Amino acid sequence: MAEQTSRRGLVGELSAEFLGTMILILFGCGVVAQVVAGGYGDHDSIAWAWGLGVTMGVYVAARLSGAHINPAVTLALACFKGFEWKKVVPYWVAQTAGAFVAALLVRWNYTEVLAKTDPGHTIKTQGVFSTLPGNGVLPVSELGALRDQVIGTAILVLVIFAVTDLLNTPPGANMAPFIIGLLVVAIGMAWGTDAGYAINPARDLGPRLASYFTGYGTAWRDQYGNLYFWVPIIGPLVGGPVGAAIYKLFISPFLTGTEEQEPGDIPTPDATKTE
Repeated sequence: MAEQTSRRGLVGELSAEFLGTMILILFGCGVVAQVVAGGYGDHDSIAWAWGLGVTMGVYVAARLSGAHINPAVTLALACFKGFEWKKVVPYWVAQTAGAFVAALLVRWNYTEVLAKTDPGHTIKTQGVFSTLPGNGVLPVSELGALRDQVIGTAILVLVIFAVTDLLNTPPGANMAPFIIGLLVVAIGMAWGTDAGYAINPARDLGPRLASYFTGYGTAWRDQYGNLYFWVPIIGPLVGGPVGAAIYKLFISPFLTGTEEQEPGDIPTPDATKTE
């Protein structure tokens, strides 16, 4: 019975990761399709929709799975927060599958617009589904984009660890998903040029697969013809644990839950307790 309950629990977690990531990509790839192919909006609308997509995805999945909705987050949690290693690959599969299905829906819904803007389904609109170095314009190498993905994902995971650490100053009133969404908006506005801020292997691989299966022969390469798909997979998987390690090294050792708060500081739940 315990094994059956455990198995049922895992199915629920994977279902939540699938749907949470699906919601993220519906907003994310949807807004890029609207801007790139439809001509409505700009970079700011892309950054805000991706961030709000993260917020909505987290609210959908958080109760059942913790709403990782990102393989880099799952890996970092396994490395530093005790997340079960046996669940890592199943979470990755669920996240990528959710992104894949969402991208198929975006591709289907924007069929006419994409066909009018880019009849050959080329690199011109490939960025609707997957990222490109230099955001499709500037000359950025694969190594430059890899560096960018490591740094961007490290920032993402470091701040996520801070925002969700009960010994730190986490947002109250169930506001953490909104703050994490704002974090993604900020990364998009500050770190989007070199590689399109994938910072999430599932976010890139799932839609890349969907575009490939629906006519985009350019799916695996960048605008220079170089094999590129591995960059937004490997970069975040390296950067996520790096960001987590930085937080665990520089912040976690000094948090006990009994720190005295200086006047003007935001009190933590344990700040008023005495020894």
